[in-house]
Amino acid sequence: MVRVSSGGAASSSMASTLKAYSIPLVLLAAAIFLQLFVIPNSFPLNHYDVLGIKRYSTVEEVAEAYEKFSSKWNSGTEVPETIDFLKIRYAFELLTDPLWKRDYDIFGIDEQIDVFENVKKQFSGVSFSGINLPLLSAASSDPGDHVFNVITSNDFHSVLEKTEPLLIQIYSLGSNSCRQFSNDWKRIATFLEGVANTGMVELGDARLAAYLAEKKPTGQPFFRNGLPSLVAFPSGCRTSDCLVRYEGELSVDAVTDWFATAILTLPRISYYSKESLGQAFLAKSSPWKVKVIVFSRTGQRATPFLRQAAKNYWAHASFAFVLWQEEDSSVWWNTFEVESAPAIVFLKDPGVKPVVHHGFFNNSWFVNIMEQNKQQELPQLRSITSMELGCDARGYSRAGYDTMTWYCVILAGRLSLELNKMRETMRRVQQILSSAAELNGADKQQPSEPSAIALKDKRLTFTWLDGEAQKQYCFFYIHSEDSYDTCGPRRDVADVPQLFIVRYKRNATVDDLKVERRPKGIWNPFQEEDVDPASQLVARYNGSGEIPEIIKWISQIIKDGDSRDLPLFRTKTPQLVPEDGDPIWSKGAQSILSTSKGLKYRIKSIISGMNDRLGDPRIGPMLLLGSLMSFASIWLKRSQATHQSRLDQPSQPSNMDEDRKTRRNRKTTVSSQDRPTSITDMEPKDAYQAPLSDSDSD
Repeated sequence: MVRVSSGGAASSSMASTLKAYSIPLVLLAAAIFLQLFVIPNSFPLNHYDVLGIKRYSTVEEVAEAYEKFSSKWNSGTEVPETIDFLKIRYAFELLTDPLWKRDYDIFGIDEQIDVFENVKKQFSGVSFSGINLPLLSAASSDPGDHVFNVITSNDFHSVLEKTEPLLIQIYSLGSNSCRQFSNDWKRIATFLEGVANTGMVELGDARLAAYLAEKKPTGQPFFRNGLPSLVAFPSGCRTSDCLVRYEGELSVDAVTDWFATAILTLPRISYYSKESLGQAFLAKSSPWKVKVIVFSRTGQRATPFLRQAAKNYWAHASFAFVLWQEEDSSVWWNTFEVESAPAIVFLKDPGVKPVVHHGFFNNSWFVNIMEQNKQQELPQLRSITSMELGCDARGYSRAGYDTMTWYCVILAGRLSLELNKMRETMRRVQQILSSAAELNGADKQQPSEPSAIALKDKRLTFTWLDGEAQKQYCFFYIHSEDSYDTCGPRRDVADVPQLFIVRYKRNATVDDLKVERRPKGIWNPFQEEDVDPASQLVARYNGSGEIPEIIKWISQIIKDGDSRDLPLFRTKTPQLVPEDGDPIWSKGAQSILSTSKGLKYRIKSIISGMNDRLGDPRIGPMLLLGSLMSFASIWLKRSQATHQSRLDQPSQPSNMDEDRKTRRNRKTTVSSQDRPTSITDMEPKDAYQAPLSDSDSD
């Protein structure tokens, strides 16, 4: 029993000790593992070690070291193994090329290592004398036309001061990979023209290249994925702290898509088939937007300038891509009159013939053609178009600030077949007046309609209004018993579009007058309601739907408005309700992207940082030092605790005191046994207690 108890106590004490020293033991094990396994793999023998010379030796010293090996092999005194010969020969060829040696010494770049692996497999088991030399093909140092927009340390800060984002390629004149990537880089720079700046930095500019490179824990600059390396500075980024590195595939499509999405925050333009184009794009696009369909033969993603246009014109147009296939050519010809790809189609109002452009196009051409076709033939009156169309009492005419009187013909109604028919009628009216203005301009002796002259002078605008979406604005101008047939939610089957014209008039003297208004309440007597600066006069059309009648009515209104002294009417026009909210991709578009944003990017950065730290030769000694310090700290605390517990225990009596106490107890016991029996010690057998009487007399 004693042995079992002693063994259990020893086992418990050992477990307690191991638990107390668990942290220093783990640190010690990690330090040993790093020093024996991780560090040797992170720091293999470099090419200088293979040649048996010190690092950063000159080219002459490298050649001299190789000659020593070569003389031994040629004399036959030493026959090298094939793998040893390949290592020595590879190190010699790499370190005797000035550009390769520079890249290897400063940045640790050895892009020829795949050639070495292929040669090692090819000549496995072959004698060193049968190996074809040289192993490496030297790259031409002549930049030719592969290098353009080179950035140096002197002009780097001036380039960063520009407002456009910047994409930089770090390259080396001695790199075959950079030379192979040069044609793709030209196409990338062409696609980014107009939306971003591009530049190239050569490794020979070591100061700037090191500034753009990543840093190891030891401080050595390096490029994780080799060369070429791409880094981007978003708009507003001025330091390396906010640059973004590209780590994907080096292809034109992948690089441009990454830059347009991550750096420029541009929307992607989806591809549609002939089956999905109608339901997924045309039916879901807003009715007031122009539909822009781009036909492509390659199936590549939209170029950045196209995506920039989709972002700039998102309030006016919706964009789609279609992959051109010959078997579908008849469908596209019958639908849009598209003969071949590439082509661009602009779909405007219902029933209007599509506008088609064939052939390749660049940024400037597309911006011009987009500006011409961003509006429908009969544009919609919206919150973002009212000022541009000249149909806003707070603004001015399309003719400019000097025009004091102008007109806006508005067709209001709910989206329906009746509205589409009336829109077609008003487009015809607009076309007839536009043609008449051109003819009158050629023949000045022929009298012209006032409406045609006003349209030519940009004092007349035709537009249509969604009476359901803009019900408050619609009720403001059409205030009658039958206004519910035109404005607000649909209450009946009937939809009755209505036509009215608004005359806007500005007067410099009236604009300066203070318009007095009744206070809104007794608590804010000093607050007044603002009115629009331009006066308005509204006239409704009650005639037939014949085009000549409509033109005659418009001309008469313009004639009276220009010649007669009509009363001024200034009020506060209701605001037009925005039809579209801000798109998702526009939120935060102006903010600077940083390496700390994005959960996926942060996780990847943490993993890369951990891998870099594991290769730091200082980690092992630091872990060992931490283990020793932790061990000493725990041992000191345990020693102090044991000493304190001993001091806290009560003092034990000595052996002499124990003997004295024992003898005293024995004497007391013996004397008690020899003492005679007392009457009070025990009760006699016949003893009993006599009863007591109630009184003393008894």
